[in-house]
Amino acid sequence: MLTLPFGTLNIASDYSADASAVLHHGDSMAFVRTLPSNSVKLVITSPPYNIGKSYEKPTELTAYLEAQSQIIPELVRILADNGSLCWQVGNYVDSGEVFPLDIFYYTLFKQQGLKLRNRIIWHFEHGLHASKRLSGRYETILWFTKTDDYTFNLDSVRVPSKYPGKRHYKGDKKGELSGNPKGKNPSDLWTILQEDWDNEIWNIPNVKSNHPEKTGHPCQFPVELVERCVLALTDEGDMVYDPFSGVGSSVIAAIKHLRRGVGSEKEADYVTLARERIEKWDAGVLKLRPLGKPIHQPTGRDKVSQRPNEWRMFDDENEAK
Repeated sequence: MLTLPFGTLNIASDYSADASAVLHHGDSMAFVRTLPSNSVKLVITSPPYNIGKSYEKPTELTAYLEAQSQIIPELVRILADNGSLCWQVGNYVDSGEVFPLDIFYYTLFKQQGLKLRNRIIWHFEHGLHASKRLSGRYETILWFTKTDDYTFNLDSVRVPSKYPGKRHYKGDKKGELSGNPKGKNPSDLWTILQEDWDNEIWNIPNVKSNHPEKTGHPCQFPVELVERCVLALTDEGDMVYDPFSGVGSSVIAAIKHLRRGVGSEKEADYVTLARERIEKWDAGVLKLRPLGKPIHQPTGRDKVSQRPNEWRMFDDENEAK
């Protein structure tokens, strides 16, 4: 993969066709109107979830969706005909009842004529523990395209064949290898870049306290999550836009792979953090979780992964029943 020399980024505050990165502080609706039509290859974001975080005001679900729906026609306008839109959401929870946001958003995007290509499950191991329902450990990414002629870089995301030596057992090709030397065409289940496209469940750590990318943002987008979409759905030089860019993870994922990263964010503190992170990337010192790094699995030898002595009384009671 080609890389730019460190210290060469041109970071603009407003849209500029010459900037390698744009980080705008202000209202996303006002900013997106400054972007040319059909100019963005990938729109990717994790919008405000309406779940009462410190940076959100919880509203009734219908009012929340109505507010979010205002920007969608503009996002479709700026999306290239061969472009994609990836919308990552979780669940809205009200009085213990779960409302899966991707179901509601699906209708909003279909009304704009977009076509759903995949509903990707992003699985993570850590999060809040529920007491009256099962603990949530996944979110979803809706991948839409504007037309049937869209960019999809299959060779960038091929996965190793499980049985590379498999051969055709009948027909004209009997005895010939049945696979592709570059790897197999991935299915719609994902786990990690070399395996994720194989099972539409992405096992990517969410950004918690010990994550190398952790900032002051309470619900941070992992760079690795964006990278996979960038590699598959864009080419070098294409523009990637995040209308709710937070601390700049989408912009970083774009510029890391020689795309033009554009983000808009209304919270000044997050724009400051995003700029600091982008400048660190440009200086070659930003800490990122490597793309495709395997998830840590306890060996059983770590004390913290062993069943504590204090719980033995519960084990003894269960054995006695």
